[in-house]
Amino acid sequence: MTTLITRSDTLTRDALAVLQPGFTGTAAPDWLLRSVGEGLSSVGLFGRNIASPEQLAALTAQLRAERADVLVAIDEEGGDVTRLEVRGGSSFPGNLALGAVDDVDLTRDVARELGRRLAECGVNLNWAPSADVNSDPGNPVIGVRSFGADPALVARHTAAYIEGLQASGVAACTKHFPGHGDTNVDSHHDMPRIDVDLATLHARELVPFRAAIAAGSKSVMSAHILLPALDPTRPATLSPQILTGLLREELGYQGLIITDGMEMQAISATYGIERGSVLAIAAGADAICVGGGLADEETVLRLRDALVSAVRSGELPEERLADAAARVRSLATWTQQAREASGPGAEVQEGTAPGNENHTTVGLVAARRAVTVTRAPGATPVTSAPYVAALTPVANIAVGDETPWGVAADLARLLPGTETGTFNAETGTAEAILAAAGDRRIVAVVRDEHRHPWMAAALDALLAARPDTVVVEMGVPQSAPRGALHVATHGAARVCGEAAAEAITGR
Repeated sequence: MTTLITRSDTLTRDALAVLQPGFTGTAAPDWLLRSVGEGLSSVGLFGRNIASPEQLAALTAQLRAERADVLVAIDEEGGDVTRLEVRGGSSFPGNLALGAVDDVDLTRDVARELGRRLAECGVNLNWAPSADVNSDPGNPVIGVRSFGADPALVARHTAAYIEGLQASGVAACTKHFPGHGDTNVDSHHDMPRIDVDLATLHARELVPFRAAIAAGSKSVMSAHILLPALDPTRPATLSPQILTGLLREELGYQGLIITDGMEMQAISATYGIERGSVLAIAAGADAICVGGGLADEETVLRLRDALVSAVRSGELPEERLADAAARVRSLATWTQQAREASGPGAEVQEGTAPGNENHTTVGLVAARRAVTVTRAPGATPVTSAPYVAALTPVANIAVGDETPWGVAADLARLLPGTETGTFNAETGTAEAILAAAGDRRIVAVVRDEHRHPWMAAALDALLAARPDTVVVEMGVPQSAPRGALHVATHGAARVCGEAAAEAITGR
């Protein structure tokens, strides 16, 4: 009888260990603390959980009072996807900006400083970087989150990012394996499909992941995408051929494999999160990320029980669950050792930017270097308060709509009296913008103009009427530069807006 109870306890603890749930609120709820005490090894943080660095540090300390080696994960890519600075915008440009500069030392420094700030707050696992090769410029969910469209460039910056982040004692999670760049569907909404042959996958998608493995990435996140050349029936997250056959056996990866959010429609609408989680662990995943949309005790208990039941029924080998849990605990041990080696709140290694700038400015230095300006003949900087027209698309779920972006606030600081208006697909006409601007010079701010015909049409008419208009592209600069000044920031982080305002005013 004792043996049965022990096995049951071990199964339950292993099932809890492989879950990475989220929660609501800025303090840990009782159910979460209780779960950590019962074996839960990881917790995922989102913007809803963060009010300030001080509050975040108190929250992570609350979790560590229950379990010293708990993994506290966050989706902090910098750039457009920020949770640490969700209400003000990131102090760091995102991947596309870093790829545009193409200085691996700068990328390493940015990642190290970002990691230092996370570590100071008690966060020790970052679901970053994105190693996706953005080969489809129409991609609705990757875009500026990618270092670029060239596999070799993406590979070298992925490696540098991992090195910088992990030098701060924060584990990297390279995503979205085996590559989400060549998709025109967002897996938050549906199942993307990449129909290319194996030779293309190896020459393009897999190049950055090989570099990530060589750089020692502590974890890799799977993608909810279908790649028929590798597995014609199951998405990567649920595919033994992809997670075990390709990632583990062929590429030799021995770190932690984490799933993308199981509540995303690509999985939940087809398999359900319980069955999806069982299939993912059976396929070779070690940790189940669930918490972006589902963040309650009931979800954790349902997934725990589904895994335990699958072991008892023989559907999921007990050894596979035990191996997954052991990999989670191994990473937790690494992060605890890294934290103890650096001391409470200490920096493992400061990040510095080229030119001896203080490490606190490395993000702005990077954003400035990423800006490209195209001037029409005779074009002049903006020297008096302009009218800023923000042509705003619907944000994808990964980015969210909580984080402010644009150039209006920074222009207002440089040119007091600057006014601004926000326009969407229904309201974004040249007539409306011209009426609101009056005789002020217009700064039109767009995000992925090439993906939004209404933006392109508005700019066409606007530039015909007002050729002195400044155009700021804060997404992927796929469309040809136009306007008196065309400023491409390669991302919409707060520092990208600051750098753009400086370029617009010639400062």
